[in-house]
Amino acid sequence: MITSSEIDLQELKETFDRDGFSVARGLFSPEEVAEIREAFDEIDRKQQGAVRPQDDGITDPNDPLYLHPRIVHPHRSNDLARRYMIHPKLAVCLRAIVGDEPVATQSMYYFKAPGARGQAMHQDNMYLLVEPGSCLGAWVAIDRADRENGCMMLVPGSHRGNLLCPEKADTTISFTPTATRIPKGLKPVEMPMEPGDTLFFHGGVIHGSGPNRTKDRFRRSFIGHYASGSLDKISKFYLPMVRMDGTECEVPANLDGGPCGHDWQGAVH
Repeated sequence: MITSSEIDLQELKETFDRDGFSVARGLFSPEEVAEIREAFDEIDRKQQGAVRPQDDGITDPNDPLYLHPRIVHPHRSNDLARRYMIHPKLAVCLRAIVGDEPVATQSMYYFKAPGARGQAMHQDNMYLLVEPGSCLGAWVAIDRADRENGCMMLVPGSHRGNLLCPEKADTTISFTPTATRIPKGLKPVEMPMEPGDTLFFHGGVIHGSGPNRTKDRFRRSFIGHYASGSLDKISKFYLPMVRMDGTECEVPANLDGGPCGHDWQGAVH
């Protein structure tokens, strides 16, 4: 199994700079992937029958996203989530991409159960509002991700444009109600991934995923969001941040609504 020391960091950064995203194949071992999966499956089992979180506005008890809701900021209450959010393997790759010491701003876990809707195309820094520069994500595949179960789709080169005001999304296929229109001349590409593969992507790159159309396959993923440690501001929701040594830090909250104001923000990211 590949380790962070075996990843071609120069190629990882060059691809990231060119396309807005790059993949470290096999960054996490099967044992590490199993540890993450088992920990979050246990959290999910404990939630069965409990009152479900409504952050995404999902109220239908038959919706797969109601039965297996995503978990936001688990690092604030779960030691394993915190440990993997600032894992040394991620830190090595992030330093190479950012060219600076990164800080962790968010953790998330998606179950994406069979039948679950996907997430419409969007840009992460519309939510995080990191200044100066942008945030970036690290998306760790816990299951095999492909077209059938809703793998990630990204638009190469879209990170070089501006943040674009979202429009109304088709909520029959997306659990979020807003979507970013893909600029003319650009096209999304699918990103199939195997367990342990880790996708790094710029906060300005347009990305999303389709529904899980399988009957028996989850598409679980563990995600961290990061920024350069030299940032000046970030949205309040992401404070306090966590340095890669595990200590917490803060910067002034960005109270601006971004280029599109506050009115569009109908979905929690």
